[in-house]
Amino acid sequence: MARIDLVDLAHSYGGENAAPESYALKPMSMTWRQGGAYALLGPSGCGKTTLLNIISGIVTPSRGKILFDGVDMTPLSTQRRNIAQVFQFPVIYDTMTVGQNLAFPLKNRGVPRKEIDARVAEIAKLLDLAPYLNRRATRLTADAKQKISLGRGLVRSDVAAVLFDEPLTVIDPHLKWELRSKLKALHQALNLTMIYVTHDQTEALTFADTVVVMHDGGVVQSGTPQELFDKPAHTFVGYFIGSPGMNILPARVLGREAQINGHTIKLNVAYDNLPKDARIEIGVRPEFVNVAAPGPGLLSANIDRIDDLGRVRFAQMRLGSIKFAARVPPGFSIQGNQAGLIFNPARVHVYADSRLVEGRA
Repeated sequence: MARIDLVDLAHSYGGENAAPESYALKPMSMTWRQGGAYALLGPSGCGKTTLLNIISGIVTPSRGKILFDGVDMTPLSTQRRNIAQVFQFPVIYDTMTVGQNLAFPLKNRGVPRKEIDARVAEIAKLLDLAPYLNRRATRLTADAKQKISLGRGLVRSDVAAVLFDEPLTVIDPHLKWELRSKLKALHQALNLTMIYVTHDQTEALTFADTVVVMHDGGVVQSGTPQELFDKPAHTFVGYFIGSPGMNILPARVLGREAQINGHTIKLNVAYDNLPKDARIEIGVRPEFVNVAAPGPGLLSANIDRIDDLGRVRFAQMRLGSIKFAARVPPGFSIQGNQAGLIFNPARVHVYADSRLVEGRA
């Protein structure tokens, strides 16, 4: 188990003399505490697997250092880093039993048989594999194979960290929730540092204590799931987190008011120092905009459709060429194809060149 420090870390597959814009991983520094559950979240190509491979030692960074408990691991091989890694497609030794698969990493390290049996029994119980320990690992379902793969990564109690590279991609949707819950319980029981790579926000938000959102090779925000939802530091985070994602609208902001298409939206705080020549936008989540009957002083939008999610309805709308989503209050009946919008001022954020700007109370 280890605290992991990334110090001015960056990587380019074109070498350290490559142009800055070509870097697959842009400069970053951060600390991950021992025993934390972290998720690297972002779309394909954002750099999350590159970062995971740098932590594991598969890739040597073009610049910067990676420290485990203050010790520089940058030049060391994967084996010397004492890392366990679980991949997207599980590798199972089908000539062995389930128990032998779980014991394999310990046997390779010469751990005494008594200790191996005790640790395998502990992990098998946590993963609900105890009844199958003596069964050959053949003709198993995808979720059973991934449980064995997870168990092999977790069976070593001395690992610095356990890294997961999209481990639930091949699992049937109805089984994913069960395995995510199991993985969360394992983290709490074993107190291991875990880093989970995924492009699926549900996986990230239900597993991790801290979610690191990546975009275009860089970290745009790191925080708890609630922090990412309530106060996105970047418009990408607002759009990527949430279903539907945050509405982003070009606006002219003066003091405590935002002007959109000639309509005024009240803001909860004042914005007096916005950067000149910056692209100004407001962001508001659909949960905090209510559909209403069109009326004076309300921003009006065209309705494309209503999505009924059972617990809530969202109107999918258009403001000119901009798509917009808003909550339909319970019992509200929409007449025609236009509606007004009522904003919660406390939930409207202002962004300059995609970055959150703090207002003045």
